[in-house]
Amino acid sequence: MIRKATPADFAFIHTVTARPENARFIVDLPDQKLTAHLNDPEMDLVIWEQGGSLAGYALFCEIGNPSGRVELRSLGLNVTGKGLGASFLHALIGHGFDTLNAMRIWLDVVQDNPRAQAAYQRAGFTHEGTLRQNWKRPNGDIVDMQIFGMLKSERPK
Repeated sequence: MIRKATPADFAFIHTVTARPENARFIVDLPDQKLTAHLNDPEMDLVIWEQGGSLAGYALFCEIGNPSGRVELRSLGLNVTGKGLGASFLHALIGHGFDTLNAMRIWLDVVQDNPRAQAAYQRAGFTHEGTLRQNWKRPNGDIVDMQIFGMLKSERPK
């Protein structure tokens, strides 16, 4: 189940972003920034619950863009390596197309995260290109980003 996040969820989001395996890929935003995301009509910070437990979070951006595109900017699972990624992405895709009325969902992922890239392709996203030297990690490294997208007409059934 996907639901809107609340300030009570911030501790959970920080737990996910602070996991050592996520440190190179996800920025841990301060509560002030998360609150701003909650109050911005062009953003949707959501929580994924599974079996009554908090299982993941995601941030959708560009909601209401005239082209119908929505960016899936940040996402993370509380537990990795347990086969939850496909269900999580399926729920996020459904939320993007069905709830946010997107015509296109796009996301970027760092070049050195092949696990995420493979998960996005298995979920039905198409690799669309590379943005070279595009993102500065908190540690100062500047890395390439891979762009993936899915049109509503391409959504897996």
